[in-house]
Amino acid sequence: MRFVPRSLFSRLVLVLMSGLLVAQVLSLAMHAHERGRLIARASGVQSAQRISDIVKVLEPLAPDARRKMVAILSAPPLTISLAGAPPARPETDAESRTRGAFFEAMLRRYLGAAHPVSVTVTEAPPWKAASKMRAFEGRGIHGGWMGGSDDLHYASHPGISFIARVTLADGSAVVFDSRQPEETLDWPYRMLGSLAILLVAVIGLSLVAVRWATRPLKTLADAADELGRNIHRPPLAESGPVEVARAARAFNAMQAKLIGYLEERTRMLGAMSHDLKTPITRLKLRAEMLQDAELKSKFGKDLEEMEAMVGRTLDFVRGVNNEEALQPVDVNALVESLQADMREMGHTVELEGAARAPYAARPQALKRCLANLLDNAVRYGHSAHVTIDDADDHLRIRIADRGQGIPVAALERVFEPFYRLEESRSRETGGTGLGLSIARSIAETHGGTLTLANRTEGGLEATLTLPRRASA
Repeated sequence: MRFVPRSLFSRLVLVLMSGLLVAQVLSLAMHAHERGRLIARASGVQSAQRISDIVKVLEPLAPDARRKMVAILSAPPLTISLAGAPPARPETDAESRTRGAFFEAMLRRYLGAAHPVSVTVTEAPPWKAASKMRAFEGRGIHGGWMGGSDDLHYASHPGISFIARVTLADGSAVVFDSRQPEETLDWPYRMLGSLAILLVAVIGLSLVAVRWATRPLKTLADAADELGRNIHRPPLAESGPVEVARAARAFNAMQAKLIGYLEERTRMLGAMSHDLKTPITRLKLRAEMLQDAELKSKFGKDLEEMEAMVGRTLDFVRGVNNEEALQPVDVNALVESLQADMREMGHTVELEGAARAPYAARPQALKRCLANLLDNAVRYGHSAHVTIDDADDHLRIRIADRGQGIPVAALERVFEPFYRLEESRSRETGGTGLGLSIARSIAETHGGTLTLANRTEGGLEATLTLPRRASA
């Protein structure tokens, strides 16, 4: 289904529009066909009535006067002759013969039983008559004639002829050749205009109805997307149709449960941290009483690592469940302050580019995110090069180091909590495996992304992309 739209709105519109178009085309075809049949019948009735009137005019006339009158009245699309048998022409199809039977019945009705009638239906050849155009224009015949001053040619559309032989009271016969139009007529522009107006009106109402029906789904999708960035977003309005209100209530209940779960986890980890600090402090005091300096040093490092793990775990939880308000942050000043802190600790941090405007962020969370990335770069890559790229729709900060990089298979795994590469497990490098997890969590709460990639020239590059729309 390559050509099927992906959105529900587009699919519903496609189904409705296809159904409307098919219905309108079929309606137009049926209407045009029936209209052609009615017009064809009307033309037969009109011809029959005219023949009846001419017979009544010719009936009382003498033969010479009758011939003169026939010469005057004979003009396409109705030609008259006082000859005997009608001309031999190809016969037509069954439908045309049905029209001929209807024409004969109407003619008998108008003429009555005193005038015997016989009707033959044939194909209609082009007419050619030697006459003057003005003579026929005076009789109301227009458009079917064209030619010069001497000859006049009837430019007829394809059609059929009703050859009617009528016997007068004195026994003489009059042959009428009445050309009839085909049922296929010109486009009914007025009807097409009416159908177009109807189609536009129905399409407009359908678009409004489909948008009205699918808008709650879009609202729900936007709320779910925002929930990943801000768990404390305002709840959805529980209004509208029954199904929509029910979905909104379910979403709000899910959000409340998630908030409760995260708060409970924070409280649990906070309590664990508080409970662990007391035994860690006691162990530190007892380690100070050891006489063996080497053993004392080892105990001290283990206890510091345990304390760091507890603190970083709490930082990770706070990064996910961050209730800090959004504020305009001077990104340039923030990065420069972190650069100064790193330089005081003897690390090399280079800065390139600048943000053009403040960014609406959670200041402490964004600072923690950048600090973790810089710490990761100088710890395992020996230095950091920060590049700030500010565009209309996003703010991008790239932090590159000059280390050895990491395996491609581990580029995503390093974001998992407590995951550490084998090289980072030594006591000298330290690390709890939460720094990158915290950084990505903070990036996602701002609606952004954090990715890692190995540089072609060596080293690792972390790319933090923050959308400017989040600052609106």
